Amino acid sequence: MGADSRDTNRATGVFMTNGIGHTGIRYLWIALLALSLLLLSLAGSRTLILGLAIAGLSALYSAPAFHMKGVPLLNSALHLIGGLLHFLLGYSLFRPVDGRSLEIGCFFALVFAAGHLTHEARDCDADLLNGIRTNAATFGKAGSFAAVSASSRSPTLCWLCWLPAVPCRAPWSSSPRSMPCISTGRCGTLRAGLNFESIWRLQVRYRALYAIIGLMMAVTVLV
Repeated sequence: MGADSRDTNRATGVFMTNGIGHTGIRYLWIALLALSLLLLSLAGSRTLILGLAIAGLSALYSAPAFHMKGVPLLNSALHLIGGLLHFLLGYSLFRPVDGRSLEIGCFFALVFAAGHLTHEARDCDADLLNGIRTNAATFGKAGSFAAVSASSRSPTLCWLCWLPAVPCRAPWSSSPRSMPCISTGRCGTLRAGLNFESIWRLQVRYRALYAIIGLMMAVTVLV
């Protein structure tokens, strides 16, 4: 809350600047967490356990007592585990967690972790101002941005296309074509100097691209 208030890109969106008190937000998130866990419990014990694990990781990352957002590398490890658990949460609704789900879930874990590295590069200046030691603040914007490319989300998606664990390859067949689009966007962002605005534009583009891929997968399966 305090850090966002000092961030010129976020200050206008902080709830306290809009007349909403700290106590009200506390009660809201407690109520939402309780409601979420209640709904997850209706889906079975394994889904509830995964939900509790995700909530626990969120607390480790964000809660002031732990604030592992400011611990380089460990924060990315939390994102990798959290990304996998988010996928398994949905998978567990239909069948027990198995090796197949872990294989597919690793891709989504990489996407989740790489996305947060992009956030860190975007918010690096504000994090330095607030003394938050993210990966980008510790190793530099360029290092964090390079790690995003090294995570190779698009090549990983191509590899996933050919896994025996994926039953229907047709919906994934267009995914390799996304690589030139993402690579071009990254080059443009680097030329722009890795500032908040250029990285934000890149995020909008790759989110739209992944949404299109997801839509094509869903339509192909339904047809």
